[in-house]
Amino acid sequence: MRRRSFLKNAAATSAAFSIVPSYVLGKGHVPPSDTLYVAAFGVGGRGSGVMRGLDATKKVKFVALCDVDDRRAADSYKAYSAASKYKDFRKVYDNHLKEIDAVMVATPDHTHATIALPFMREKKHAYVEKPLTHNIREARLMTRVAKEMGIVTQMGNQGASSDDSRIAREWVEAGVIGDVERVDCWTNRPVWPQGIPLPQEKHNIPKELDWDLWLGPAAMRDYNDAYLPFKWRGWWDFGTGAMGDMGCHIIETPFSVLDLGYPTEAEASCTTNWVGDFVEADYSASCPSSSIVRLKFNTEKHGEVRLNWYDGGILPDLPDELKDDETIGDTGGGSIFYGTKGIMVCDVYSRNARLLPSEMMDLLKPPAPKYPRIEGDVDGHQKNWVDACLKGGETSSDFSRSGPLTESVLMGNLAIRAFQYKTRNPENSRSFNYPGRRKIQWDGANMRVTNFEEANRWVQGNYRNGWELK
Repeated sequence: MRRRSFLKNAAATSAAFSIVPSYVLGKGHVPPSDTLYVAAFGVGGRGSGVMRGLDATKKVKFVALCDVDDRRAADSYKAYSAASKYKDFRKVYDNHLKEIDAVMVATPDHTHATIALPFMREKKHAYVEKPLTHNIREARLMTRVAKEMGIVTQMGNQGASSDDSRIAREWVEAGVIGDVERVDCWTNRPVWPQGIPLPQEKHNIPKELDWDLWLGPAAMRDYNDAYLPFKWRGWWDFGTGAMGDMGCHIIETPFSVLDLGYPTEAEASCTTNWVGDFVEADYSASCPSSSIVRLKFNTEKHGEVRLNWYDGGILPDLPDELKDDETIGDTGGGSIFYGTKGIMVCDVYSRNARLLPSEMMDLLKPPAPKYPRIEGDVDGHQKNWVDACLKGGETSSDFSRSGPLTESVLMGNLAIRAFQYKTRNPENSRSFNYPGRRKIQWDGANMRVTNFEEANRWVQGNYRNGWELK
């Protein structure tokens, strides 16, 4: 099926899954009503880990596995040999739509929405890795379709299902640190190359890889090893950089605790690269090697809240209350909540909440648990989704929550891209002008940058002919 016909049919048709009574299948068989039939896309790398978590629930059967790279998918193909195997996700839609209840999507960022949306429009539940989408419009669209179809959704930011996230929220809501006015968040990412020139050399495409399908909606270009298998995260056409990779993990708790909603403005500062003495490089196809982003939110409950993001080895200010033998966060990053009555520090994924100065922990009377805990450790996030698909109930990171969270993270990326954006100085061909280095004003309701028109093309994204999203 051609891409255009596929999308037209996906939006126009519907299919129902038939439940087979257990007595037909024999004594001891788990009835289909207690089994979630799943098609999985992007089954190497992170996808294989998600599949293991789903499989551990003992309630999931994989009907079809899809990956454009047989090398990356080999272990999953072997582990779930009974499932049908594909490279093109459209063939899964054509051949298995009536056999599945749900999809799991763990492909590169730029294909999340492209793959998930056609199935979501057929009322298939969806588990999609973080960040939910590659651009803001896609996040808004995924959120809307999930609500319209009434499906169970979960973004793959597993910390949202942890006890740690709930503990941090309970402390803040109980007023342990007073009113929160500022949160600093940071990550050790990128742990892949960024701030580098666009590859020019044409490499041989590995025989196991369908390069055209891997590119999907992105513009065609020559294959180069600089893109795969993990390094695509550092290129704007495919990934979302350090902030996109870890923002949906680290910012999740402040976003949920403080009901942040859409930011009203974003401002960035990034590393500059040089290719000679006083000769600046133009590496704008690549995410910067380090950045600072300042987001401002106007909330109904907490008033103005400022959230600052640091990556690439840059750290926030160390609180004065921190002792010489104490650290903030852990090796992967963390967050610091500054309240009117004190400071709370968390490690990455909101782990290990603690107060500063540390003596305050001896005086803390933890509030009674308010939010239900999710069973399971590593696999709890997947189990949370599977149980909700089969029995009903809420998930920890359904798209009504994770969609706006993703939008805020991607708003930070808009500011980064605006900072990178440059035009040649007509009076000096060796220098640049920087019209985007400003506070980017955001109209969240209308999904629009109001003071720098160039940034709005990044809100919408660019799609190869035949791959446009409807």
